[in-house]
Amino acid sequence: MVIIKSHADFESYLGKEIGVSFWHKITQEQINKFADATLDYQWIHVDTERAKTESPFKTTIAHGYLTLALVPYCWKQIVDVQNLKMEVNYGIEQIKFGQPVLVNSEVRCRVLLKSIVNLRGITKATLFLQLEIKDQPKHAFTGEVVFLYHFM
Repeated sequence: MVIIKSHADFESYLGKEIGVSFWHKITQEQINKFADATLDYQWIHVDTERAKTESPFKTTIAHGYLTLALVPYCWKQIVDVQNLKMEVNYGIEQIKFGQPVLVNSEVRCRVLLKSIVNLRGITKATLFLQLEIKDQPKHAFTGEVVFLYHFM
C-alpha cells in the first residue's frame, strides 16, 4: 500500500501507476442491494431466471454504476492518504464502459495519477482508472475520477 502524507508525496506519482487493488467478487446479493439502493430493478440485473434464458450473457450482470461505485473501496486498498482535514469526491470524467461484469466475476482497479494541481493549498488529483475483469481482455470501464485533498 502506498502512503501519501502531502501534496509533494502525491506529486511524485505524476504520470505513474500508483497501484492495483485486490480482486473483488461481484455477487448477486451485492447486485440486488445496489438495485434496492438505486431503485434500478432492470431484469438484466436482478432476475436470474429470466437472464438465463433471455440475456445474451445467460446470467445477470452488475449495474454499470455499481462497478463505478466500487472506486472508493478499491482506491482505499491502493493508497492510504494521511494527514488530511478532508477528502472530497470532486468529479468523474470520460468514463467508458467496455464490457458488462457478469455476476460472480472478479474485478480490480488499476490507478495512474494523470494530473495533480495545488489549488491554494488544496490538492486536486485526477486519477486514470481501469476496472479490470479477471480473465477478460476488455475492461469493465476506463476513465478519470477527481479527488480534492485538504492536507493539514
